Amino acid sequence: MLLLLLAFSLAVGVSIGAVGIGGILLIPALTVFGGLEVHAAMATALFTFFFTGVAGALLFQRRGSLDWRLTVPLSLGALCCGFAGAWVNARMRAPALTLILAGIILFAGLYTLTARNRERVAPLQDRPAGQRVLLAAIGAFVGFGSGLTGVGGPAIAVPVMVMLGFAPLATIGASLVLQVVASLSGTAANLAYGTIDYRIALPVALAQLVGAPLGVRLVHSVDARGLRRFIAWLCIAVGAWLAIRSLAA
Repeated sequence: MLLLLLAFSLAVGVSIGAVGIGGILLIPALTVFGGLEVHAAMATALFTFFFTGVAGALLFQRRGSLDWRLTVPLSLGALCCGFAGAWVNARMRAPALTLILAGIILFAGLYTLTARNRERVAPLQDRPAGQRVLLAAIGAFVGFGSGLTGVGGPAIAVPVMVMLGFAPLATIGASLVLQVVASLSGTAANLAYGTIDYRIALPVALAQLVGAPLGVRLVHSVDARGLRRFIAWLCIAVGAWLAIRSLAA
């Protein structure tokens, strides 16, 4: 089972680097292959996302794909709310958390499947101060959601920001930095109120670190539409399964 978990974690790392949203699939893998209950799986996944976020952000920065005008206000918002989300997580019942996670996974899958590359103008382009406030609000929402469910920041930030009109590649890069901040903030709360399984977290993080550079290289060099569709359908299947399981609990 550990080998299956590590193989899945490697694939998660590739998907994080390539399309941003794949990290949400790690939590179900930790429950199925790692034997963790949902609170521990969410806390453990959030801890590992710090390392993949750092690796992915450094690789995006090296390629000149990080837009710090987006990244800084997003990260400040996430820093404020990641702790609060993890604190709420520790006080919620497992079926409710699983249903929320299922909803996020389904949303990410449906978004990825139906999104089209349309030219849009990001909101408040002519009002930089207003756009920074909007980005900080998005970061706060994403940080809280990451702390609450253990998902990486890109799983929430990428669909929301691209739908608003922000450039996809810059959004993925900024969301990786956001992932680092949300992971730090949420993990700080989990150290006090949650349960992180370091025995599983460390090999899982290493497997993701191997996969993330491959995903970043993929998204910068090839047409990743096939990969996006595969991950989208996988998200839809996993999200539906989690929803059915949580409702039956």
